[in-house]
Amino acid sequence: MAVDPWLVVLDVDGTVLRDDGTASDTVVEQLHRLQAAGHQVMLATGRSPSTTIPIVESLGITPRFLVCSNGAIVMQQAHDEPGGYRRESVECFDPTDALVLINSHLHTARYAVEDEHGHIRYTEPFANASMAGASEQVSFQDLLLHRRATRVVVMSPGHDMDDFLTVLERMDLREVSYFVGWSAWLDITGPGVNKGAPMERIRRELGIPRARVVAIADGHNDVELLAWAAQSGRGVAMGHSPANLIAVANEVTGGIDDDGVAQVLQTL
Repeated sequence: MAVDPWLVVLDVDGTVLRDDGTASDTVVEQLHRLQAAGHQVMLATGRSPSTTIPIVESLGITPRFLVCSNGAIVMQQAHDEPGGYRRESVECFDPTDALVLINSHLHTARYAVEDEHGHIRYTEPFANASMAGASEQVSFQDLLLHRRATRVVVMSPGHDMDDFLTVLERMDLREVSYFVGWSAWLDITGPGVNKGAPMERIRRELGIPRARVVAIADGHNDVELLAWAAQSGRGVAMGHSPANLIAVANEVTGGIDDDGVAQVLQTL
């Protein structure tokens, strides 16, 4: 282990991975360098475990922990398990009330509900890699029959971003946590569940000081993660991040096309 290891927490899409689903050679080289030096490198993503573990494998890293499904699922390394990880913690919630409320405002929206086993039920297909994995298409009414969810995704193709935000404000969603994506896309988890929520517990488990934490991310669902990192360490927003994420960060790096992640990792 490195004499003074860092805990490096990385968002996936738009941070490590480009739009085509690949990471640059420069970023991968830095990840391997840090891991070889004994630093703790891990991912924190909105993706389910089934779509996160293949990314870990493709990057050639072996994190002890993975934060998946926007913090609802934490995976811990377990060499005797398929894929090399087991569920360390799972936060479920009943999505029924939220789904009914949203559907009353967004009549043509598409819905996907991920359960605690990583199975996804959806009303219409999602053209998004983060929604891949074990899945089945169901009706909206059948979707309401499943009361234990880790994550709900709502996409409304008929709305532009301003319209979507206006409708969302009118809905006044309560008793859940939610994050708006780059388009008319809504990610919902249980109350108090977000990427930053499990990080302090993971940091203590790894025995790394608060001042030696760096998190790099780019999305609306990363606000709590970067706010946690910036308290005593480094909360780094990618250069293309939205204003609300930049506001809680204490550093800004280059964008995805500028290898912004590598720019930060080279300083460790």
